[in-house]
Amino acid sequence: MTGNGTGDTEALREEIRRTRVELGETMEALAAKADVKARLKESAGQAKERMREQAAQTVARVRGQAVRGAGMARAQAYEKGGLVRAQAHDRGELMRRNPVPWAAIAAGAVATVVVLMIVRGRRR
Repeated sequence: MTGNGTGDTEALREEIRRTRVELGETMEALAAKADVKARLKESAGQAKERMREQAAQTVARVRGQAVRGAGMARAQAYEKGGLVRAQAHDRGELMRRNPVPWAAIAAGAVATVVVLMIVRGRRR
């Protein structure tokens, strides 16, 4: 102790000030825990943010799958188109090499037209 007591008084005042600050912080923490409405809002905000993140991830995953699916569909269509073109070319070659069936069809069509014209002429 000092002779005039001012050192002890100042130390006590500083101790009281620190205790008040700590008590104030403790009270704020307790008040925050007791504020159910604010805690619910915070919890809802966190849940909302998690849902947004999950939705963004899901959208990105679905878009990726759609792009891959479109690429596969495009490749399959290209392959099928090539196959159809090849078959058409083969059939065209077959017709060029053997025109008899087409000539027979054309002759039958001409004969049908002639018969129809004759039948119509007789009706008048």
